[in-house]
Amino acid sequence: MALFRPFKAVRPKPEYSKDVAALPYDVMSSEEAREMVKKKPLSFLHIDRAEIDLPVGTEIYSEQVYLKARENLDRLVTDGICEQDESPRFYVYSETMNGRTQTGLVGCVSIDDYVNNIIKKHEHTRADKEVDRIKHVTYCDANTGPIFLTYRPDADISSTIREWIDVRAPYCDFVTDDGVRNTVWMIDDEAVIRKITTLFKNVKYLYIADGHHRAASAVDVGIKKRKLNPGYRGNEEFNYFLAVLFACDELEIMDYNRLIKDTNGLTVDELIEKISGKFTVEKKGKTAYRPEAIHTFGMYVDGVWYKLTAKEGSFDAEDVIGSLDVSILQNNLISPALGITNPRVDRRIDYVGGIRGLGELERRADSDMKIAFSMYPTSVEELMRIADNKMIMPPKSTWFEPKLLSGLFIHKLS
Repeated sequence: MALFRPFKAVRPKPEYSKDVAALPYDVMSSEEAREMVKKKPLSFLHIDRAEIDLPVGTEIYSEQVYLKARENLDRLVTDGICEQDESPRFYVYSETMNGRTQTGLVGCVSIDDYVNNIIKKHEHTRADKEVDRIKHVTYCDANTGPIFLTYRPDADISSTIREWIDVRAPYCDFVTDDGVRNTVWMIDDEAVIRKITTLFKNVKYLYIADGHHRAASAVDVGIKKRKLNPGYRGNEEFNYFLAVLFACDELEIMDYNRLIKDTNGLTVDELIEKISGKFTVEKKGKTAYRPEAIHTFGMYVDGVWYKLTAKEGSFDAEDVIGSLDVSILQNNLISPALGITNPRVDRRIDYVGGIRGLGELERRADSDMKIAFSMYPTSVEELMRIADNKMIMPPKSTWFEPKLLSGLFIHKLS
């Protein structure tokens, strides 16, 4: 039973929404963020990556960065760019990219549901990344970036959302520089708010699609605030964190492709011979190959594409992790043939999200890398099955697009 509740969002006034909204902080470097905010003084990157407003070379985890983030966040309100709603509300958030739309609900979920695995995870988190966001949330006293959650479809929830947005104008509607349309509606009717809250009590589990580090950090801050307030009642804002919830049939996972630095001393013919026991290899020539089904892979090397098809017996179909395409490629090719046994840390391997296209794989393999592998996307069902089994997905298994923008909804903790 998931606890999902409305909140009083701090949000940009409609006329400033496009200027404030920004991609999440963790999809870019500091240098890229500095470049992105040129001529964008209101961009939320001034909060999420506040080092961009400090001298180049400033330690990005230093206290002055978090103090600057709080200063910039407060200024959005004092300058009249953002305002806080007077009563708790839900929000409908819709994103349209390349003709496909995903629509979800914005609200707050419970830190207890996270602790008790009602909110399920599929990734390990890194301590250094957690500490960064813990400090950011603490200094800002706010969740500044929503966690991307999904759930199994519920017809009543879907119809409630549709009935609301079909007859009401959005309060903001804009297209970002990369062509994604972002549309937001506010749900301020008490009866509808109660209905949504009740409907989610029938949703057994929520699943983190993206944002494991932000979720873990928000929970850590909430637990610390409980210790500082031993008489807490449970309804304080620090007991909850900001999330956008999408039914899983609204989502699309894109391919997350692989690049390898070298052939591990093998010629291409030797590599193909070495892997032929596990894969059927079909030469495709100059035509880029995008896998059309699970257990098929594209391999690009020396200007030529090959189709690889995993042979029967190269994996156990009953193995939840081992039957993933990312595992099949790792266990049968990348590790034994190319010598990369720990892809989490080996610098000979790199990853490219499917949003970049196969042309980017060719470009990289022809320049700074050597071999490219195009992947068939992991499914949402595979993600949820792994989370249900309390397992961890291999690194770089999923790539979600479009990204949830930061800055459209801010959840204050006190």
